[in-house]
Amino acid sequence: MANLILDAITKAPVTHRLAVMTGLAMLGATVFLIGAATRAQDAAKVDPKHYKVVLENDQVRVLRITYGPHEKSVMHSHPAGVVVYLTDTRGKFTMPDGKTQDAVTKAGTVVWSDPTTHMPENTGDKEFEVIQVELKTHPK
Repeated sequence: MANLILDAITKAPVTHRLAVMTGLAMLGATVFLIGAATRAQDAAKVDPKHYKVVLENDQVRVLRITYGPHEKSVMHSHPAGVVVYLTDTRGKFTMPDGKTQDAVTKAGTVVWSDPTTHMPENTGDKEFEVIQVELKTHPK
């Protein structure tokens, strides 16, 4: 009987219009949530427990990163820069697409890091510390 009731504007059955509107609303919400999850987020703002800004000027920002055993962060981003491992680390990085990458690094290792978005996790049984020097793309 609901199919016999027609919308005054579209002349389509009311249940069909409701289904289309519901579907469009769900699609919009999904796109919004995916976009929000992959949008660049500042590590020091979204995870201040693990990320401390120790120096910042118009050219660089230096972060001291500390994770306890088996601690996990949230999805966040970093610009290009240099990472200095102060301790041995054992971790896992989850990317926005869900792919993961395991990493084992020795204390004293220094690496270049391209811009990245990830969710890090300490998979080891010991705390680790890292210094990350983030380059600012538009120094004053």
